[in-house]
Amino acid sequence: MPDNKNIFVKKKILIYGLGKSGLSSYFFLRKKNDVYLYDDNRNIIKNKKIKKLLIKSNHINKINVDFIVISPGIDIKKCYLKSFLKKNFKKIVTDLDVFYSYYSKNKNITITGTNGKSTTAKILFDVLKNQRKDARLTGNIGNPILAEKKITPKTIFVIEASSYQIEYSKNFKANYAVILNITPDHLERHKTFTSYVKAKLKLIRNQTNKDYSFLNVKNKFLKKEINKKKLNSKIINVNIKSMNQDLLKVKNTYFFTEGNKQNLLHVFAVTKKLALNKSILFKTVNNFKGLKFRQQIIYKTKKFTLINDSKATSYSSSINILKSLKKVYWIVGGIPKLGDKFLMSKNQCSNFKAYIYGRNKNSFIKELKNKIKYEHFDDLRQALKKIILDIKFKKKEKEHTTVLFSPSAASFDSFKNFEDRGEKFNNLVKKLNLKKIINAR
Repeated sequence: MPDNKNIFVKKKILIYGLGKSGLSSYFFLRKKNDVYLYDDNRNIIKNKKIKKLLIKSNHINKINVDFIVISPGIDIKKCYLKSFLKKNFKKIVTDLDVFYSYYSKNKNITITGTNGKSTTAKILFDVLKNQRKDARLTGNIGNPILAEKKITPKTIFVIEASSYQIEYSKNFKANYAVILNITPDHLERHKTFTSYVKAKLKLIRNQTNKDYSFLNVKNKFLKKEINKKKLNSKIINVNIKSMNQDLLKVKNTYFFTEGNKQNLLHVFAVTKKLALNKSILFKTVNNFKGLKFRQQIIYKTKKFTLINDSKATSYSSSINILKSLKKVYWIVGGIPKLGDKFLMSKNQCSNFKAYIYGRNKNSFIKELKNKIKYEHFDDLRQALKKIILDIKFKKKEKEHTTVLFSPSAASFDSFKNFEDRGEKFNNLVKKLNLKKIINAR
């Protein structure tokens, strides 16, 4: 049951941004509050009833709101209401704050980091469900957190949280905070890497002495910030040396890449603190199939592997899998992240070839040209067609080869999102008969 003492009752609340989280916030709060709705782009709202409830920007200043529940996707320095938000910054909250005010007594495991958040959240969710726990998968994966129903005191929330959500949140506290890794990302929004790291670390700075934080304290970016200020929570150091025996029990090839291995260590650390059954844990991990478009193997033979890693939106994400491969045809392109760097040496890339596509190809050429062999193309289709020619030309080659679609960039240049990009890649593979060509190799 919800807590009785609640700050989000009988208040005037503006919900800014009406995506999934914004709409779920509205439906959750509307019965006990005066709720006002606003979105920068009212034309994309399909629900006619919701559209009628939207207020105009010149009316907002006339309302003395108590809280502003903001969508994580809104940049408060660039949006239409930036002046209003600047004046009312202390009133800004997120759906995580609303959730916590109602369900602070429920256990939550909140996961953040640069790469691997969704996969790690899904594994933890699967582990809890297989141990007969009432677990809910929420946040950036699964349902918006305020859309969950039939919550009991035993319900455990597994939450994937972005740096944007954490940065905007005021009251939310994670019982179990998991920080997977930190590499430069979202600098177009956070401006500096230091600001990005601080946004992530806010997750553990808000904790109490009853809470736990799981992170690699040797990580150079985390270590620097952690040492600046004493933390309240109990720090659980996650490193490969302390849990190597557990990794030896994992037979699932999905976790053989360095990045997935590191993320799995965090799962082991959390489940150990929760005192879960180990045999069920390993059974769950060994049966895990991975999420769509996240290092997803879509075809494999003895000599060939085809991987769709459309979710990779930065070099660091692609590097996680590249380090585990030997001979690679790597398809890369999209909208490059500000400040992103390809941190692999020329020697490490000696057996790779990059197929750079899209309107921003010059940015990728500039970053990769001194480290890796490459060709460039106008679009994804042309890049795939050239790979097919290269496969045909080298069909007698004995070494195992991987075609890796890992764009290292945002998808919005040509696609709706990374899922749309992943689907389009799979459709091209079918249309160009790539699997048939692989089999003829």
